[in-house]
Amino acid sequence: FSYNSTMAFIKINKENFFHNLSQFTKKTASKDSIGIVLKDNAYGHGLELMAKLSQEFGLTQAVVRTFNEAQSIKPYFKQILVLGDRAVVDDICSFTLNNLEQITKAQKGSTVELKVDTGMHRNGIAFEELEEALSLINKQGLILKGVMTHNRSADELSSELFWQQKCFDEVKKAVKSFGFKNIRFHSFNSATSLRLPCDNQTFIRLGIGAYGYSELPLVYESLELKPVLSLHANKISTRTLKKGQRVGYGGTFIAPKEMTISTYNLGYGDGWMRSSSLTPFVTAENLAFLGRVSMDYVSLESDKEEICIFDNALEAGKQLNTISYELVTQLHSDIKRILVEK
Repeated sequence: FSYNSTMAFIKINKENFFHNLSQFTKKTASKDSIGIVLKDNAYGHGLELMAKLSQEFGLTQAVVRTFNEAQSIKPYFKQILVLGDRAVVDDICSFTLNNLEQITKAQKGSTVELKVDTGMHRNGIAFEELEEALSLINKQGLILKGVMTHNRSADELSSELFWQQKCFDEVKKAVKSFGFKNIRFHSFNSATSLRLPCDNQTFIRLGIGAYGYSELPLVYESLELKPVLSLHANKISTRTLKKGQRVGYGGTFIAPKEMTISTYNLGYGDGWMRSSSLTPFVTAENLAFLGRVSMDYVSLESDKEEICIFDNALEAGKQLNTISYELVTQLHSDIKRILVEK
């Protein structure tokens, strides 16, 4: 029996992150037109760490969910778009307006970007409300920087993307007809940026693609992207199981033979899925989880000091019937992120 008190950790591969950004920069022809999406702890990769790396690469714009997120990364960017907070006056931040009520609650003099619903039916004003919204923005004394929308099916095998782009073209015409000038229009997320030419876009919102994943069907030609994050766990204890002995809560795993098993410090308290033990999850090193995942621990047939749980969230997600986004964003912010330079 042995014991080790070290913690689970995440490795962030700088070389892979820069590779992904370079792939998109070739499509946009400009680093300045890329807004790196850093919301939700930079998709689980670490907000400030990824902000620093983005600045080092040469990106000047970011997209976050809250004003608090924006405050912590202001030193790294010239412009930040906040998706989900009340608009206030700020030198660096612009704020998304999702409905007419948010326009009336925005602080006078704040810089805003109006979201228009072109078919997603989640957030944004209706096309029929556009004239009223623009009039209200003027009346409230707000500075309109941009008009935006979000594509609902860019990562699926359908033509809906083109239908939404046509709808957004009508939005652009309407905004210009109301006398607004020097407005940036943006609708490109990662999936749209992978599917369509980007060199005529003044701003793309680059999220999951920057972190190494494309959820597009394989029929689409895509960029060569490399996963940035890998999840690792350290051994806590090792023991020998006799044939017939059972492991963990409920004793759901029964040893078919004498085995050497170890407990590793990862569980649903760290943001890992408890459901991953229903059909045993197999790690990047081809080791299967034994028994139930508990709050802080998993058990595997191994005596290695350190194991890699996954190094590709897209492939790991397929095992768990989910997508890469969910797997990485739910990883607890307290897990240590370690930058790997090469």
